[in-house]
Amino acid sequence: MVPDADIPFAKLPPPVRRHVYLFQGHQFLDRFAMGVIVAVTALALQGRGLGVGEIGALFAVYAAVAMIAELPFGGVADGVGRKPVFLIATIASLMASIMFITSDAFWPLAASFGLVGLGRALRSGTLDAWYVEELHVRAPGVEIQPLLARAQTANFAGLGFGAIVGGFLPGLVAGNDPSDPLVGRTVYDVSYGAGILLTLGVIVYTVLLVREPARPMNGAGVRREIRAVPRTIIEGARLAISHRALLLLLGILTLMLFATNPVEVLWPTVVQTMLDPERAATMVGILTAGYFLAIAAGASLAGQIGRLFGGCHALMLAAVLAALIVCQIALALQASLIGFIVVFLVFSVMLGLSESPAASILHAYSPDNRRSTILSVQSLLKQLGAMVGLLVLGAVGETEGVDIAWIAGTFGLAAAVAFAMLLARHMRP
Repeated sequence: MVPDADIPFAKLPPPVRRHVYLFQGHQFLDRFAMGVIVAVTALALQGRGLGVGEIGALFAVYAAVAMIAELPFGGVADGVGRKPVFLIATIASLMASIMFITSDAFWPLAASFGLVGLGRALRSGTLDAWYVEELHVRAPGVEIQPLLARAQTANFAGLGFGAIVGGFLPGLVAGNDPSDPLVGRTVYDVSYGAGILLTLGVIVYTVLLVREPARPMNGAGVRREIRAVPRTIIEGARLAISHRALLLLLGILTLMLFATNPVEVLWPTVVQTMLDPERAATMVGILTAGYFLAIAAGASLAGQIGRLFGGCHALMLAAVLAALIVCQIALALQASLIGFIVVFLVFSVMLGLSESPAASILHAYSPDNRRSTILSVQSLLKQLGAMVGLLVLGAVGETEGVDIAWIAGTFGLAAAVAFAMLLARHMRP
């Protein structure tokens, strides 16, 4: 595959730069709203009296709904439009937050988490597909990896800053009587209230500023697209399976999430053992924000790092995956808090570096009329890899220790490196 032209951002036409800035602003605001909530979800559930098992069950509800709904709604977005499906997803997330702050029993909370999973499935492959397609129209032949890296930087920066704000908001209202919180059922629900306001801002931003070519939205057209969902799924899955580059990439991402998701989920349990109980929650919150911001930093560097590999995204991905192996083993061997934090942040930067080369390969081989579906196939397989990783490596961690589980996960990363080298060979001009 011949690389596209790598033009400095400042020399791109003004309409292209405006499009990038618009999407960066959208991604930052959307993820900021999510980060404010993510920072306090577990604490808000504990404040309602839920145990660890019930909290785990709620996250399982979220994952199950997201996986079941992923492909069908990716197909609908290809048919009826990215913008309307994204707006429906945002409204589902808004309803989930409202249901959360008004509930303290398990089943209403499970419905809330189910709506979050539905929103995740709906938004997958919507405006990111719109962003890439508009770039192809406005700047044909331009290398899109640096432009994807800009969007991903805004994405993770929004999550990071949102986590900081969401973590500090409850402390600002901590003087209130815990039995009479300012918002919702616990003192932590004030962050959910802020998330609701920010989500309304995302809806207004999307309606006013995101422009998409009009598509027929009459009832008959929508019903026709919904009936076509099974065919769309089959064709999208067939494309992903039959195209060697896409198949290798999807295998790489599945293996990567299998190995790294147990680190992303279980690291707080390791950090807590290194801290005094009084400051464990604060430190975990700060490090969560650092995790997102480090991923954003890695994403922002991806364009420059990519030039060192001559525009061969698969080769860069192989190098980043190899670096993740080293980081994950080093993380498992850390016994001091400072050492753990340093290695964990480097690990997070590597995760950020992996985002845009993988996305560039996927978009290079995805046709516009199936782009959202392919993105949904990718999201589904990544979630599947993450879930299997948690089950398998979680069981290893239960019996042998988290450090052994993380080291065992590097075998999955090693397989991903081998696949990435095959992909680089396949993509060689």
